[in-house]
Amino acid sequence: MRTGSRIPDATQLEKAAGVLKSIAHPMRVAILHLLEGGKRMTVTEIHVDLGIEQATASHHLGILKDKGVLCSVREGKNTRYFLKNDLLNQVIECVDRCTCEEGEKR
Repeated sequence: MRTGSRIPDATQLEKAAGVLKSIAHPMRVAILHLLEGGKRMTVTEIHVDLGIEQATASHHLGILKDKGVLCSVREGKNTRYFLKNDLLNQVIECVDRCTCEEGEKR
């Protein structure tokens, strides 16, 4: 164990595990990539970009929002989704680096 590190309490550990579980799906990782860098997108834009059914996109967005990964804001008739915390960009980047083959660049 690292010197001076503190282990989060049980509530924090459960919340962290919930966030990680919520992003542990290929389509949700793809959604996070679309929303990197402060982008705000509608469910229609997301389903078109990913080539999936709108209901499927809505399902995954709901899971990510429920676990606190995404936020949404109404703009007229549309709802735009975005990353709740800019630090999630670093998580996405870290996962990319960890899954990248040596010499491969993403």
